[in-house]
Amino acid sequence: MLASLRRRVLLGAIATLSAGTLPALPAQAQDKNTIKVGVSVGNGEQIFEVVKKVAGRDGLKIDLVVFNDYQLPNAALAAGDLDANAFQHQPFLDNQNKARGFDIVPVGLTITAPLGFYSRKLKSIDALPDGASVGIQNDPSNGNRALLLLQTAGLITLKPEAVKNNTATPLDVVSNPKKLKLVPLDAAQLPRSLDDLAIAAINNDYAEKAGLSLAKDAVIKESPKSPYANLIAVRRADKDKPWAKRLVAAYQSPEVKSFIETQFKGSLVPAF
Repeated sequence: MLASLRRRVLLGAIATLSAGTLPALPAQAQDKNTIKVGVSVGNGEQIFEVVKKVAGRDGLKIDLVVFNDYQLPNAALAAGDLDANAFQHQPFLDNQNKARGFDIVPVGLTITAPLGFYSRKLKSIDALPDGASVGIQNDPSNGNRALLLLQTAGLITLKPEAVKNNTATPLDVVSNPKKLKLVPLDAAQLPRSLDDLAIAAINNDYAEKAGLSLAKDAVIKESPKSPYANLIAVRRADKDKPWAKRLVAAYQSPEVKSFIETQFKGSLVPAF
C-alpha cells in the first residue's frame, strides 16, 4: 500500500511539472523550416536565389521548383507538391481559382513586370501595317491585359463593360481601324512565333528568356504603375503559418529590393 501511495505522489508530481513548469517551445521551433516554392523560369529564378540567401539566415530553407508553363504552378500548389508559388498576378489567380476550383490565396506582393509588345520586323509601333497579325496570350487574364494595352496605344477600342470588368477578349473589340488580326496563343509560344507575327505581347519572364529587353525592344510598353503586381501564393489553410510570413519577409527585404532595382533597371519593379 505504501508503494502504491508513493507511485501516486510521483505521478502527480510529474503531471504538475509537465503542465506548469516545462517551458513552451518557441513558435519557430514548431514551424516548418524547409519549403518548396514554384517560380517561373528566368527572372523569377534569379530573384529567388537572393531570397533563398535572406531566408537561409532566418533558418528557412527554400527548394525552388522552376516552371516554364503558367498553367502548372497553381495545380502543383493545390495538389500539395509545393508549399507556395511566386509567378502570377491577382487577376490570373482569380481566374484560375474560379476555372479550376483551387483555393489559393495571396500572402504578399513581389514585383510588377510591365507587359510589352515586341517585334522582329518593326522598330516603332507607328510602322505597324494594316491587316497585321498581332499575337496575344490565350489565357483570360493575360489576354485581357494585352488587349487593354492595345487600346491604350490607340490601336483598338473595347467594350466599356469588358474594360471595367477586366474580361476583354477579341470578341469585345468594337473598333479596329487597322483591321488587325488578333492571334491568341499560349504565353510560352509567343516568343517563338515572332517571325510569323508583326507584334506579340510577351510576358517579362518569357521575353527575357528569348533575349528581349522591355527597355530596348518593346514597341508598346505597359506603365510600371500597372495594377498587375505579382504575388506569393499559398493554399488558404497555410496563409497564417509562420513559414509563410517568413517567406514574405525574406522576399520583401531591403536586400532583395536592391537586387531587383539594380539588376533589372525598370523592366521589373518592386511592388512592396
